[in-house]
Amino acid sequence: MASQEELLERIEALETRLRAVDDIQAIHRLKARYAHLVDARTPYRAARSQEEVDAAARQVAALFTEDGVWDGGKDLGLATGREEIYERLRHPTVRFAWHFFVKPHIEVEGDTAHGTWDILSPCTTANGRAMWMAGVEHDTYARRGGEWLHSSMRLEVVFMNPRLQTPPHPDG
Repeated sequence: MASQEELLERIEALETRLRAVDDIQAIHRLKARYAHLVDARTPYRAARSQEEVDAAARQVAALFTEDGVWDGGKDLGLATGREEIYERLRHPTVRFAWHFFVKPHIEVEGDTAHGTWDILSPCTTANGRAMWMAGVEHDTYARRGGEWLHSSMRLEVVFMNPRLQTPPHPDG
């Protein structure tokens, strides 16, 4: 039979594990919210008004710490701080994008965390060219006031290739 001290240690260990699981799930929700809002700027059905794009960009910026860094690489640019992130994202570089974040690897260390996500995104360039983009996002996170936020996000593009607008018919 376990002593009271051993039971308290086990409870503490379980609480630590549960908090880590809760933290990882909160980060998953943060990333899902980010994808939803970034995609809301360039929907597949109809163009958004600048007011709607601005509202989505403002909400994306709020998912970062005050001094957060959004790094889209040489093609998409760098923005530091919520206001710069907002200004950068209120001018989409594509007509359409749909972000799929997969294979998350997240490590939590107290009130900070880091993670990587593979990204696959069908998109349409500003000039109307249909593309596939694949890459990796390297993220760091910080817990602020009990809420997880991005402290940095860096996109590493692996490839950007043309895609067919309409899948070919299976009979040729």
